[in-house]
Amino acid sequence: MFSIYGVSGRQFTGSAEQLRQIERVNAAARTRRIDSNEEVLPERVSADPALTTPLEPAAGTSVARRTALAAYAQSSAPETQRQPLTRVAEIMRQPVLTLPESTPVLQAWKLLAYHGHAQAPVVSASGMLVGLLLRADLFPAERMAVAEMPQESWAALMAQPVSELMWTPVPSTSADNEIRRVAAVLHEDGLPGLPVVDDAGAVVGFVSRGDIVRAVAHEPPLDLWS
Repeated sequence: MFSIYGVSGRQFTGSAEQLRQIERVNAAARTRRIDSNEEVLPERVSADPALTTPLEPAAGTSVARRTALAAYAQSSAPETQRQPLTRVAEIMRQPVLTLPESTPVLQAWKLLAYHGHAQAPVVSASGMLVGLLLRADLFPAERMAVAEMPQESWAALMAQPVSELMWTPVPSTSADNEIRRVAAVLHEDGLPGLPVVDDAGAVVGFVSRGDIVRAVAHEPPLDLWS
């Protein structure tokens, strides 16, 4: 099941076929390449706008290490225990970095850069998905080309909330959705990934094109068509 969320809340819920029948969200994305979310999140993630110096994740507790150990355990187990992957929940990233819609541009850039992310879901004060922020949109070429910008103007730009730059409305997926259907939506809409939400619209994960490719290459059999 897919949904579309914006600043006014949930605007659509339905199948991939129904999603194709409505107006494409941010269709201009198909005209340019968007980097996918290729990095693994640290064990603990904070989107607190007051954060100035990110904390290093505790040694030995990274998601990458746990993933490697799980992969080793699976490789040494009998093949009969390796079940095909079919659902988003089996490949989505957790925990997920989310940004409150009031997060200043400078703080958002620091968080995305620290975690090695090209994008992050944006949430309301109540925790509901309202948009998707791309790091590339924070400092587009036309902004950086402005020569000798007054310090006051630059400070105002850095203090601008991400709600003014995020993509909204934005599609999302449920955790029990089929991987192949999500792959089709990512391909057709040119999006880097989809936030994964629960029934209340709270973000519980993120699935990217890179996650699907990794699943094909490294995980147990990926069952796309059953």
